[in-house]
Amino acid sequence: MLRAAPRAPLHRLLSHARPHLRVLLVGGSLTLAGGAVGLAQPLAARYVIDALGAGGPLLAPVLLLAAAVVVGALIGALGSFLLERTGQGVVLDVRRGLAGSLVRLRVAEVDRLTPGDLVARLTADTTLLRTVTTSGLTDLVTGAVLLVGGIAVMAVLDPVLLLVTLGMILVVGVLMALVLPRIGRATQEAQAALGAMGGRLERVFGAFRTVKASSAEDTELARLDEAAVDSWRKGVAVAGWSALSGTFTGLAVNVAFLVVLALGGGRVAAGTLEVSTLIAFLLLLFYLMQPIGMLVTSLTDLQAGLAAVRRIDEVAGLDREDTGGAAGAPEVPGEPASVVFEDVVFRYRPELPPVHHGVSFAASGAGLTALVGPSGAGKTTVFSLIERFYDATSGRVLLDGTDVRDLPLRDLRARIGYVEQDAPVLEGTLRENLALAAPDATDADLAEAVARARLTDLVSRLPGGLDGVIGHRGVTLSGGERQRVAIARALLRRPRLLLMDEATSQLDAANEGALKEVMMDAARTTNVIVVAHRLSTVTGADRIVVMDAGRVRAVGTHAELLEGDDLYRGLAAGQLLAPAQGN
Repeated sequence: MLRAAPRAPLHRLLSHARPHLRVLLVGGSLTLAGGAVGLAQPLAARYVIDALGAGGPLLAPVLLLAAAVVVGALIGALGSFLLERTGQGVVLDVRRGLAGSLVRLRVAEVDRLTPGDLVARLTADTTLLRTVTTSGLTDLVTGAVLLVGGIAVMAVLDPVLLLVTLGMILVVGVLMALVLPRIGRATQEAQAALGAMGGRLERVFGAFRTVKASSAEDTELARLDEAAVDSWRKGVAVAGWSALSGTFTGLAVNVAFLVVLALGGGRVAAGTLEVSTLIAFLLLLFYLMQPIGMLVTSLTDLQAGLAAVRRIDEVAGLDREDTGGAAGAPEVPGEPASVVFEDVVFRYRPELPPVHHGVSFAASGAGLTALVGPSGAGKTTVFSLIERFYDATSGRVLLDGTDVRDLPLRDLRARIGYVEQDAPVLEGTLRENLALAAPDATDADLAEAVARARLTDLVSRLPGGLDGVIGHRGVTLSGGERQRVAIARALLRRPRLLLMDEATSQLDAANEGALKEVMMDAARTTNVIVVAHRLSTVTGADRIVVMDAGRVRAVGTHAELLEGDDLYRGLAAGQLLAPAQGN
């Protein structure tokens, strides 16, 4: 699908903060007001010292100084709370948008990416935005304003000592210009390393039992340790550059303090500068550490935020499915859908060899069509092209006479029930899994689908019945039960086209026979296409499509192909290479 050209990371960062602009202005104004009150504290201290030197009353000057301290702290705390609250809102908005992008990615994009890295972008990278889009931006403005205000007050107090302060500020500015780009690069590398570590952990949990059965814990731990160490190194690099900027900033301020103290002390001794003015100037110099620190911290956070925006925008720039499309063939409720492949050529990526080499066949009206052939013949890919998980490189895939690329995806997939080869189930209850594609299904609909898929025993055995939890990836179910859950889910949708990829591969003989009855019953009113490895599945098919090396070599009934096709005859002699297995 077409997407707008990516905007500069800083512009994108500001766009995340823009919806919260009103609260940011309030919080920033409070922070600025608190800082302004703090700016008055050195002047109030000078007032106290002058009163003390003149022998006058101290109550009013001391109360003024105390009020400045307390009011400044309270206003600053309120502003800080508003900014932190807004930061959480920014993260929520970004995560919602990023989650929407991730869920709507094209299958081809997900197949080539690491899920763990995508999770890191949704969690760790978005967290980096919390500070920078709120207090980071406001501190940048507040720190600059307070710095200018402090310099102005210093200019009034003593222009000579001001020159020392300006020299210090220049040194800090040069330092930050050198260090900030390095902080940005180091942060981006650190986040990428964190994502890589998540990807390796996901690899372990994705095949946890295999890892255990293979006694491969040490091998996988070594991989995780390598990723963790790499993430640590990148994190240390960020910490090092950040510490360097903070150390040199503090050192510059301290050197300026010593120079001002020495120069000012000499002038006090010479009688050209009042001691109260020197104390006020020194207090101002220490006060400037706050806005200078705010500027350094906000600029450092800004680099981290820009690094996070770049990684988040990488996901936003990936190909997503467009649920829209041209108005296709009208839906005909109850009528079986027709499928036609016209000289379809397909390859997963341009640099890879074709999987299909001009595949052509038709499966129209009610009935059972079986796709058979050796492993790697391209049978499952047929289903991926019908569902538009991928688009044909050339040729056409027609559903109800319309190219699937011209149908809105929701419209296309609403007509199809799909049972995948590994029959995945989602964490949650059995009811949630069954109703995944039919959220409006009634209890009667669910009961019918459960009965047709022979899941009645599972429902009665599962604590909570339909509302029983089946665990992560259906860990509490057998392979056959997971397959029947997937079949029930597909049937519950009442599809006009039912795609079943080796749907009986994990069923025992009794359940296979029962499921075959369900499949043949569905084929009376629905167009059913199955990828089959068992002879018992295909003998009663209305048509059998024999595929080999990405081509259709023969189409016919079981009897016709036994007589006319050597490959099919060999497959049939070997029981289509799939002996019966228990569940």
